[in-house]
Amino acid sequence: MNKPKPKIVELKEKKLVGQFLEMSLINNTSRELFSDFMSKRKQIINAIGEDIYEVLEYDASHFKKFSPTNLFTKWATVEVSSFEKIPEEMKSLTISNGLYAVFHYKGLAKDFSALMQFIYGKWIQQSEFVLDDRPHFNHLGKKYKNNHPDSEEDVYIPIKQKL
Repeated sequence: MNKPKPKIVELKEKKLVGQFLEMSLINNTSRELFSDFMSKRKQIINAIGEDIYEVLEYDASHFKKFSPTNLFTKWATVEVSSFEKIPEEMKSLTISNGLYAVFHYKGLAKDFSALMQFIYGKWIQQSEFVLDDRPHFNHLGKKYKNNHPDSEEDVYIPIKQKL
């Protein structure tokens, strides 16, 4: 894997609506989460576009004491213009303003872990940034093709300047 260079962006607040599950890398229930969400997403009336946001919420110690059994919360969401009339089985989530390192990924889902290992194992330590305690997310736009070698997505890692 070559060393991808991220774009550093100042993200504006995003309002999202979707569903979530608590899981770990060992007990990954992403397929169930997304299958259920995709069957219901048309119920979200205030959606902005068709893009999907896969959001990951980690507790503060997740990466300090990393283990594949660590629990985190994964969301399947769409961006919305307002939180009015949220479908009954869904919840709202706000991603606040802040800096993000954005990595572009192209390839199969099974190879995605190499990018994650690079970001968390090398890039963040060698950069002028540290992880910020905000949601991480993947933007699955028009070029996203589930489990296809030409699939593309953007990976957003919350960061702040090192002190």
